[in-house]
Amino acid sequence: QVQLVESGGGLVQPGGSLRLSCAASGTIFTIDGMGWYRQAPGKQRELVARISSIGDTNYADSVKGRFTISRDNGKNTVYLEMNSLRPEDTAVYFCNAQIKSYTIMVLTHYWGQGTQVTVSS
Repeated sequence: QVQLVESGGGLVQPGGSLRLSCAASGTIFTIDGMGWYRQAPGKQRELVARISSIGDTNYADSVKGRFTISRDNGKNTVYLEMNSLRPEDTAVYFCNAQIKSYTIMVLTHYWGQGTQVTVSS
């Protein structure tokens, strides 16, 4: 059994900052890529940022220069530092990870439950 648990969402004013965390737990053998996606009301889920097992990153154009993704492999945790937040960043943010567990020895996508980020004055 593998779980991803997110934390760190909330309400912030435009121009403010938030830090999201996502911790993977369970019978984990190895974790490959990890990332953050978001879904705003009435819109499709979209990629925000991803980071490979060796630290290579890629970002959506809309967040480049404002968001930073990082990971702590020892803690099986991925972070998203969000700065200069805008109202259009408002969405539910979901953590995603490709994990090979001891019970399913195939890389499988897992999702967190989502955390709300609201940017408003």
